[in-house]
Amino acid sequence: MKKFLPILRNSPFFKGLTDDEMLSILHCVEATTVSKERDSYIFRAADSTEVMGLVVSGCVLVIQEDLWGHRNILSKCHAGDFFGEPYAASPGAVLNISVVADEDCEIIFLNVQKFLVTCPTACEHHQKLIRNLVSVLANKILILNDKITHVGKRTTRDKLLSYLSAESIRHSSLSFDIPFDRQQLADYLCIDRAAMSMEISKLQKEGFIKTNRKHFELMVSNDVDSTRKM
Repeated sequence: MKKFLPILRNSPFFKGLTDDEMLSILHCVEATTVSKERDSYIFRAADSTEVMGLVVSGCVLVIQEDLWGHRNILSKCHAGDFFGEPYAASPGAVLNISVVADEDCEIIFLNVQKFLVTCPTACEHHQKLIRNLVSVLANKILILNDKITHVGKRTTRDKLLSYLSAESIRHSSLSFDIPFDRQQLADYLCIDRAAMSMEISKLQKEGFIKTNRKHFELMVSNDVDSTRKM
């Protein structure tokens, strides 16, 4: 597990913990590592789990799928990100999401129940871990709230502009990269890819945006730009 310490240090779940404390926690929660190939499932909907996953290399998609294969992307997790926490913290809860490797990746599984019970030694780092978990869960709620805001818009254009505006604010820049390719972006915003591509083309022609693959630049008036930088 020591080789993963550089990733753990940058994970909000281990914020404020020393290397020794992190290694102690990994032992306490029976941490195990697995490697997954691209497009393989890590969690499947309708299953249950006692562990949450920490991505230490590669990235994964948290998705919902129907019986006809329509995919709704809820989030994308990179190295240092967690997934499956609410389900692992609720014994017997049935997953209504699946987690799929977006590329070859390594995952650390942590048994959540092991640190939700009172630590026999009442160690301070155990309490830090619980506080960090609450913070991580709160952040997931904010991310989901953002998605609800975007998909709640009425038109494909409005959904795109809502998402791109939020990403611009998150990056504190009018020029930024998004984590999704075109199909993934369509799945995330719950819109048809062809209709989305057509709308992106229109937005470029009308001078609202410039884009190249995952890179976007928003074109706004000088007054708006200067206001954003204040």
